[in-house]
Amino acid sequence: MFRFHLDRTRELGGFLCGRRVHEAMLVWETDPAMRSDELTTAFAEVWCALPKVVFSRTLDRVEGNARLAERPLADEVSALAASTEEDIAIGGATLAAQAVEQGLVEDLRAFRYPIALGGGTPFLPPVPLGLDLAETRSFDTGVVYERYRVRPASPAGSAS
Repeated sequence: MFRFHLDRTRELGGFLCGRRVHEAMLVWETDPAMRSDELTTAFAEVWCALPKVVFSRTLDRVEGNARLAERPLADEVSALAASTEEDIAIGGATLAAQAVEQGLVEDLRAFRYPIALGGGTPFLPPVPLGLDLAETRSFDTGVVYERYRVRPASPAGSAS
């Protein structure tokens, strides 16, 4: 599963996230202990090279290959997308929900873990969202990866 994450991250040209995701992932850029074997070293190198935009109301600076967002989400998505031929990803439930609500998401990728917590930040915002299953993969751990294509919203008043 770690190799799968590495391969998906290699496909990215940029990453947008909130403060908590940035702080959680910063260890890959700052802690040499994260490079303990071939796979973790490869991930750290890919992660360090990946341009990141961090959305935060509390941070005044960020570390690593990241910068603080200076514009609204849609503008930052457009700017990052214009800077690369590769896909860009959004990490963090709150920021991703905003992107879904604004119609900025083309693919939705999720890892379902075989545990039920009964709480936390909702994975999706409470808006109608048409999804077409594009890819699945199961791992020995019981985790299931799913990739969905988001169907464009129907114009207001049109029949679907």
